Amino acid sequence: MNREPVKLVVVSAGLSVPSSTRLLGDRLAEAVRQSAADDGRPVEVRVVELRDLAVDIANNLVTGFAGRTLAEAVAAVTEADGLIAVTPVFSASYSGLFKSFFDVIDPDALTDKPVLIAATGGTARHSLALEHALRPLFAYLRAVVVPTAVYAASEDWGGSGDPLTDTLPTRIARAAGELAGLLVARPPAPRPPADTVVPFEQQLAALRPE
Repeated sequence: MNREPVKLVVVSAGLSVPSSTRLLGDRLAEAVRQSAADDGRPVEVRVVELRDLAVDIANNLVTGFAGRTLAEAVAAVTEADGLIAVTPVFSASYSGLFKSFFDVIDPDALTDKPVLIAATGGTARHSLALEHALRPLFAYLRAVVVPTAVYAASEDWGGSGDPLTDTLPTRIARAAGELAGLLVARPPAPRPPADTVVPFEQQLAALRPE
């Protein structure tokens, strides 16, 4: 059995501190880690907080160049073996910050990558944003999205996890098991050479006349 650690990245688009979006991402990651561990596969988790990258993302959209911190975050996502993508729901869709980050990533970079999609909101009425917005986005990027998407409304927190009811802990466990199954079944993603991410200083140098 392959026991090499798999790399799991959580992309959280939460804006507040503390953030229910980040909390959901952390709970999903821990559930994936535990599920994969049951099959003898360790998981290394990294969290990318988009709140901390907001200015860099905006600058990239205007200039076309990613600063060092943003480039490192993009590399972490594209080199990961699996991805958990969590956004708050604004106006019945993903947040602008969430979409802007994935606009920065090359459209082919997530091809065949296992992805678990999740979202948070104040009311359960916005849960269909997962199917109407997030799933089509990752289908366009040709990622492999697990069947169970996880939505957490304000009233969902503190559920019992009863397997006979569709509580938040139950949905987390089911979705995490699906993602862990994909991660355990496949070999780790090949790691591109370190120089595939061009440092910001080199990007600037390329713009200067010789």
